[in-house]
Amino acid sequence: MVKKISSLADLELIAKEYGERMSAYEHQILVCAGAGCISCGCGAVRDTVRSTLSELGLDNKAIVKETGCMGTCAVGPVMLLLPERIFYVGLTPENIPSLLKAHFVDGKVVEERTFFDPIQKKYIPGMDDIPFYKEQVRIVLRNCGIVEYGQIESYIADGGGYRAAHKALTSMTPGEVVGEVKASGLRGRGGGGFPTGQKWEAGLNAAGDRKYLVCNADEGDPGAFMDRSVIEGDPHNVIEGMIIGGYAIGATRGFVYIRAEYPIAVERLSAAIAEARDYGLLGDNLFGTDFSFDLEIRIGAGAFVCGEETALMASIEGQRGEPRQKPPFPFQAGLFGKPTIINNVETYANIPSIIDGGAAKFASIGTEKAKGTKVFALAGNIITSGIVEVPIGTKMEDIIYKIGGGILNGKKFKAAQVGGPSGGCITSDNVDVPMDYETLIARSAMMGSGGLIVMDEDTCMVDTARFFLDFVQDESCGKCTACRLGTKRMLEILQRITRGKGRMDDLDTLMELAETVRDSAMCGLGQTSPNPVLSTLRFFREEYEAHVIDKKCPAGVCVHLLSYSINPEKCKGCSACARACPVEAIVGELKKPYVIDRTICVKCGNCMTVCKFGAIVKE
Repeated sequence: MVKKISSLADLELIAKEYGERMSAYEHQILVCAGAGCISCGCGAVRDTVRSTLSELGLDNKAIVKETGCMGTCAVGPVMLLLPERIFYVGLTPENIPSLLKAHFVDGKVVEERTFFDPIQKKYIPGMDDIPFYKEQVRIVLRNCGIVEYGQIESYIADGGGYRAAHKALTSMTPGEVVGEVKASGLRGRGGGGFPTGQKWEAGLNAAGDRKYLVCNADEGDPGAFMDRSVIEGDPHNVIEGMIIGGYAIGATRGFVYIRAEYPIAVERLSAAIAEARDYGLLGDNLFGTDFSFDLEIRIGAGAFVCGEETALMASIEGQRGEPRQKPPFPFQAGLFGKPTIINNVETYANIPSIIDGGAAKFASIGTEKAKGTKVFALAGNIITSGIVEVPIGTKMEDIIYKIGGGILNGKKFKAAQVGGPSGGCITSDNVDVPMDYETLIARSAMMGSGGLIVMDEDTCMVDTARFFLDFVQDESCGKCTACRLGTKRMLEILQRITRGKGRMDDLDTLMELAETVRDSAMCGLGQTSPNPVLSTLRFFREEYEAHVIDKKCPAGVCVHLLSYSINPEKCKGCSACARACPVEAIVGELKKPYVIDRTICVKCGNCMTVCKFGAIVKE
């Protein structure tokens, strides 16, 4: 068996040998081991699958493989059976024995354990027929849920791995690689959307005796888990993209900066880097050429500001993670004072496909100004939450309704926060907006790294703005006055408004402060931190005014503005509410209507939770 890879023939031999080993089995059972499925017990499911196969005498007919995230985080643990491509969801160790016996011994698909489509209102056994997958175009996620994250042979055989790196290093000049990336139209997927080829060209032309390549995996947006899922499920794809990037700009060393809160990603990427070294794909003289490149992981402490490139570099250097003024730009004087190119995980994950399949193929997807696909973390009040990848320019309503299955519990769509704390909200009037850089910015939002949090009619937009501002204020590094004090003062105003103590002039002050911080903060994170306030004030000003003038929260979210009462016509006098009240604010006699003493009530909502008759009224 080949251990050190030095040619295309070596890659093909590994793929052939791996394929022969897999062909000895009639079936492959792919068990999702993404973070979402891990959290709901996929390890126990995997072990039960293996033990059940043994009990059924099927060890030599079916092999169990662990993959990365398959995307449908809302219905895990999940598994895919090959070659039939039957997709089973909501698995537990208890339902595995009967499921496998029915499927493999009796030859029956256990339909009630397959994916239930909320739109068609029926079970769909075949993965390729499920709208969640059918409506996607997968480039970055093409291997997630298919390859074994812990087996480099699987990446080489099932994912066509390292062929693009071989092509770039042995048959293309660095300039040709940069030219191909420029021709693809790929823009950075980390937020700003700067053309990747243009950035790499600056790195290639930069003068210096040493250059560095950095992968920004410091994914800190609330509700965002795209980069983590890619690293956990397809780490070699990111490594290959960085090898190509290092060759393109002339860097011999790369760093992956990842936060400590992602232990699974760190563990799997570390193992993949070690595998790549063992196979001669990292280190000296890659593919027998004179190009050498190696990678190491640097773990961050989880500071949101370290997602900003200059703060990230300071952290890698062992300094306090604070941004610095630009210029000089990183490609001029970056890490350790040397020319440095920084891209995020998703950007690098696109590179092997561009080099292997050609720029024209990649550029045929997307819009005129933004080519390719975008990965979104679909979360919030959505039926099928998870990781999705669609062509740039796909309408938001298609992502929410065709892929995500619509809003939970039959509620109405109210807004979606796009781009995390640096983004803004898209309202129901604009739900048909194309998801591309320029269009989102024109609507007071931004693509960002790809967080997409769906909110229903019961969401308070004032409280949403308060939540995001609380986050960015807490995460502010404090280096510049605009961000350090500006976000604090805005948060104080929002807290006052949500507590029923706001004034009308607070709205003008909020707007003035937001614009000042936007225009004068030092780094991009500070400059975009007021976006949730600006967009909610623009589109939901009536909610702010209701909080200030009427002292009411229309969505019934802001606790200080709520009041609870009991509808005597619905109350059965069961006393459940009185027994659940922590401050004894509910009094009455059995089998007679109870009453809430509002002067004592702490508005915890326990009474509404336990009432079985809908007698508790929240106003």
